[in-house]
Amino acid sequence: MHEVRMGRIKAAIWENETQNGSRHNVTVSRLYRDGEQWKDSSSFGRDDLPLVAKVVDQAHSWIFENSNGSASFDPEKM
Repeated sequence: MHEVRMGRIKAAIWENETQNGSRHNVTVSRLYRDGEQWKDSSSFGRDDLPLVAKVVDQAHSWIFENSNGSASFDPEKM
């Protein structure tokens, strides 16, 4: 797993092996504090959205740079 984080917004990048090669999935979350505990949520407010966009863009770039060509689109493998 690889993580991209900006402030309280993070994207976790997971690699999955399939019959058609390696694929990546991304989970985006917002960290927040509830009393003494840190928790995460998949809900974002208006002011979170610019950071969500940047984190997702960085996650996409990381996947593209680290996929060894397996991220290219091939409709035959769908």
